[in-house]
Amino acid sequence: MRITVDIDEAKMGSILKLTRQKKKSPALAMALDEFLEFKRRQDFLGKVIAGKTNYEMSNEEIEALAHREP
Repeated sequence: MRITVDIDEAKMGSILKLTRQKKKSPALAMALDEFLEFKRRQDFLGKVIAGKTNYEMSNEEIEALAHREP
């Protein structure tokens, strides 16, 4: 989807630098993807802290999933 957006030059420069992208569109797409993932994690953590999830895996089970081959 194409849109036109006014972005402050300093912010755009920071986005390009932090994402290590040379072109603006890929840099903005990467920044947006990372922001959305951050918000999803933040929302999930808020639910866990509030006790609104039924997450029953132990730490050992989570670590085993992280170390298994895809």
